[in-house]
Amino acid sequence: MTPKWRELADKLAEGIASGKYAPGEQLPQIRELVAKGEGSKSTVHAAYKALEAEGLVTSSRGHGTVVRQRVPLKRLGIARYDKAKWRDGDEVAFIADRVASGRSYRRNEQTQTVSLVEAPPAVAAAHGLSEGAQVYARARLVKEGNQPTHTLTSYYRPEHVEGTRIVDPTPGPAGRGGGFRVLYDAGYEIDHMKEAIFARAATSDEVKLLQLPAGEPVVELHRTTYTASGTVVEFAIGVHAASRFAWEYDFKVPDSAKGEKGQ
Repeated sequence: MTPKWRELADKLAEGIASGKYAPGEQLPQIRELVAKGEGSKSTVHAAYKALEAEGLVTSSRGHGTVVRQRVPLKRLGIARYDKAKWRDGDEVAFIADRVASGRSYRRNEQTQTVSLVEAPPAVAAAHGLSEGAQVYARARLVKEGNQPTHTLTSYYRPEHVEGTRIVDPTPGPAGRGGGFRVLYDAGYEIDHMKEAIFARAATSDEVKLLQLPAGEPVVELHRTTYTASGTVVEFAIGVHAASRFAWEYDFKVPDSAKGEKGQ
């Protein structure tokens, strides 16, 4: 005999598959299903835990049980920074990811705060500044619909961005083309980057901010952006919900031996 919780889990799974419950939509509260006669509180709770274990939903305190996106966002590698996207158009990096994933977006899905702060050690080291020197911190929270996907905080030397749109806290990218276009217009054209990524456990603040289910890790990104002359014009730290992205890179494989032979 099939347990009552399994029957309820299968019924809800069918609703998810049929589109009755859309990705990002919250399932009914446990008390609602109990009131409708779907089972006891423990039965409904067990059904929801089963759906979470099967990867169909995520649960977090204060946000209930939400249907998981069926396909993670493509987190593009090199292609997301294509100059033609932001210099000649208005496709900033987070929008490039949405376009590549075939997903809709709104510019105001990126909110931000801007403040002048003392440079943390990693930021000071990247910019070649003494620890505690002042830098601008532009902290963004990016959402897809109502669900946060990641945070990104960029740190800049004041002399590079003072008086520009980068220090404007208005929600959305920093004008047409975003922050890279602002730097380009100010004479700091980006030329190359260095990125480091690693997975770790989420902090309690990150669990709340990104609405993470229990136990989900995050992927932390450190991005250093340079001009052709080697000047660091941005150091950024991003924190991404691990299940909401699929990281993708496409690049030419180097052959350093060829370079040595040509010298």
